[in-house]
Amino acid sequence: MTLPMSATPDIHAVHAWLGDLQQRICAALERADGEAAFGSDIWERAEGGGGNSRVLREGAVFEQAGVGFSDVRGATLPPSATAHRPDLAGAPWRALGVSLVVHPRNPYVPTAHANVRYFEALPEHREPVWWFGGGFDLTPFYPFDEDVLHWHRTARAACDPFGSDLYPRFKRWCDEYFFLKHRNEARGVGGLFFDDFRDGGFERGFGLMRAVGDGFLDAYLPIVERRRDRPYGEREREFQLYRRGRYVEFNLVWDRGTLFGLQSGGRTESILMSLPPRVRWEVGYVPEPGSAEARLADYLRPRDWLEDPAGDHANKNPASQG
Repeated sequence: MTLPMSATPDIHAVHAWLGDLQQRICAALERADGEAAFGSDIWERAEGGGGNSRVLREGAVFEQAGVGFSDVRGATLPPSATAHRPDLAGAPWRALGVSLVVHPRNPYVPTAHANVRYFEALPEHREPVWWFGGGFDLTPFYPFDEDVLHWHRTARAACDPFGSDLYPRFKRWCDEYFFLKHRNEARGVGGLFFDDFRDGGFERGFGLMRAVGDGFLDAYLPIVERRRDRPYGEREREFQLYRRGRYVEFNLVWDRGTLFGLQSGGRTESILMSLPPRVRWEVGYVPEPGSAEARLADYLRPRDWLEDPAGDHANKNPASQG
């Protein structure tokens, strides 16, 4: 879609683009699934604004996928938003974004997450304070090096038009953010994460957000196509459900977006839409040494994938394991 150029923040253009992004991603995921369709849950927020939470359930490829659009307002920023910006305490605010999580049925297809957002605080007697944020990250259970490399190459390609320094900076930020400190492991193999971005003005920030939002499908759909029909059994399914538990732990313990939504009186059903439909916990689980399940641990530590893709793992294909 054609977007107007402006030297000052154009929140109407952001709103229009984000709404269009949600529709395009839902349509692409429906085509990839081939059976299920997204429902639509349109809601309003008492303090102002609202959104559309769209969920696909029990598809041929995707067990559940949630793609939410929101444009919400509040009278006072919650503590999670002002911890790093105490000068904005008490300020009214507006937040727009698209957030999505895809939980595939086949354990060989990774879980994927993406988010792009625009935030504006309106402190009294001051100009609005605005910034962009976003990113995408990948959480495989049975990782393939070619998938991880494709993911990171696409992430780098999205950032490069805005500066060669951005991909390594946002990749490192992603590694640090999506890290389960209580487990001492990463949530997955990373990707991009950025926040509070306003370097170079509104148009540059808006352009970067669009590139990252558009890049998600380019990064994810080829992986889905490669792995969607790979045979699996109960062992792989049980391991997938167990590892989904880590995803739940991160979202409920560490994720700032979840905390912001709950602290600001957000809509609980939409905030927790990212959680998987099925999951299991097992106390003290240890994978069999040398197994495909044990192999995952080597991927759950930050690494410069595009410089050192092999790391120190000897087996690059989970099919080579038992």
